[in-house]
Amino acid sequence: ADGYYLNTMGECVYSTSDYSDMVFLQSYSFNKVVELQYNSTLGKFVGFTEIGVKQAENMNKNQALLQQLKDQVDTQCRHNAQIWDPAVRDKT
Repeated sequence: ADGYYLNTMGECVYSTSDYSDMVFLQSYSFNKVVELQYNSTLGKFVGFTEIGVKQAENMNKNQALLQQLKDQVDTQCRHNAQIWDPAVRDKT
């Protein structure tokens, strides 16, 4: 079909039960190609395409946005992991 495909996906990635290695990733894709991604460990956006690099440069100037995304590690990732993770981990 003709048209464009735009997608944003947020992920919480971790491997330890104390969530000390928790990382929040927010990926922005256009036509199924990841253009740029926010990484909470880096605390900034990284571009993967020519357009994505330009977008990352602009978005990295917005300190309020960067802080809001960095806060997602605690407000979204750890919060939800503490609720849902025990139901999965405790099933051996």
